[in-house]
Amino acid sequence: MTYEKCIIVEGRSDMLKLVPILAEEVKIVYTNGTISEDALLELLEPYEECELYTFFDADQSGEKLRKLMKRIYSEAIHLNVPRTYMEVANAPRKVLAQLLRDANFSVHKEYLI
Repeated sequence: MTYEKCIIVEGRSDMLKLVPILAEEVKIVYTNGTISEDALLELLEPYEECELYTFFDADQSGEKLRKLMKRIYSEAIHLNVPRTYMEVANAPRKVLAQLLRDANFSVHKEYLI
């Protein structure tokens, strides 16, 4: 299956939080936390033709990944979880749905505020 959009998150719990919100086919790839440049290139190689989005936590490791993505994939669009929640996995689905919708993702209506 080919995907038009790919969201990169830090962990499996982040991925599991986003999956039920999305109302379109989107590949979600997780890095398992901090990752090297080579490992990130290898992980994302199959999805380089996709529109790349990041959705990292608002902490030190999330910022490190965001900087790495900006350096390697400058075209990636960065979605930011509000600092109130710090982590994608801790944010309410309604908040995540609004952020995704604002980035032109199709989301299930029951998650919209």
